[in-house]
Amino acid sequence: MLLNLLLAFILLMGQVRSDPDPLQDYCVSPPHSPHQHIFLNGNLCKDPTKVTVSDFTTSALSKPGDTRANPFMTNVTLTTTTNLPGLNTMGLTMCRLDFGASGVVPPHVHPRASEVTVCLDGVLLVGFVDTSGRVFTQELHPGETFVFPKGLIHFLYNIDTLSSALAVSGLTSQNPGTQFVPMVSLDSKLQIPQDVLKRLYHINDQEGYVASIRKNLGG
Repeated sequence: MLLNLLLAFILLMGQVRSDPDPLQDYCVSPPHSPHQHIFLNGNLCKDPTKVTVSDFTTSALSKPGDTRANPFMTNVTLTTTTNLPGLNTMGLTMCRLDFGASGVVPPHVHPRASEVTVCLDGVLLVGFVDTSGRVFTQELHPGETFVFPKGLIHFLYNIDTLSSALAVSGLTSQNPGTQFVPMVSLDSKLQIPQDVLKRLYHINDQEGYVASIRKNLGG
């Protein structure tokens, strides 16, 4: 019995890893086709003889994002297999984080990736919460780096009320996934019952607080 349990544990641990290693030098994602039926990491591989250096480079992160497009005054620009085809099967992605004055990336998690962030301009307050409830926060100045462990709630905040800020992050998955805590729990599109939310947040909803919050979040 003990041997069986040990073997089961070893097999389970073998599944706890980041994106699988590719079995070829690269798998450049081809242009989308409506007749595409077979997938590898969500995309087919382009014929290697037709791969060019342009498949491995992108200027997507060189352009500032519009921080006025959402109430949090931030913009996140991701590299994807659309703007960087050579990214496919590499098990990583990058993003540009533009912050307006007092801009914030709300508490969120990446279920499939750890993240490392480098502050390039401005001063950011960043942090995460571990599963024991400990909070780790740090001010990041240009050139300084912070790492967010996989699957833990974390945030980034531009503490300057007048000036913008800029950072770049790398994530250890081609598709890290993102769940924003406020939206996941309160966005009306997700239809979590109001009675659950009232108990969760200790809200007396006689004044319609839940509906008001959902409206502010775009619900």
